[in-house]
Amino acid sequence: MTQPQDIPASASTSVVTVPLDTPIIRGAQTIASVDLRRPKSGELRGVNLSDLAQLDVAALIKVLPRVSMPTLTSADVESLDPSDLMKLGSEVVGFLLPSQKLAYLSA
Repeated sequence: MTQPQDIPASASTSVVTVPLDTPIIRGAQTIASVDLRRPKSGELRGVNLSDLAQLDVAALIKVLPRVSMPTLTSADVESLDPSDLMKLGSEVVGFLLPSQKLAYLSA
């Protein structure tokens, strides 16, 4: 699926795969990409949506473990390369876009 460059792939789908520039190493396991799924409202509990929309690191540390496959730990998120955190965070924010806004941005 081709997306305009400024619209995250997650804005039009419920699961998106994000390749990592710097893989996560957990013992013998190497995580080179992370699947993110659209969060349910309950998974956003305890997070200020405006903080999440602004890619606040603390908000991303709370939300990413709730929506990632394989499940990332808070420690995994804290040790991500900043460019990978931005990519993952941008996709999470894309999930928050209402369909009307997405249609406007796609036009």
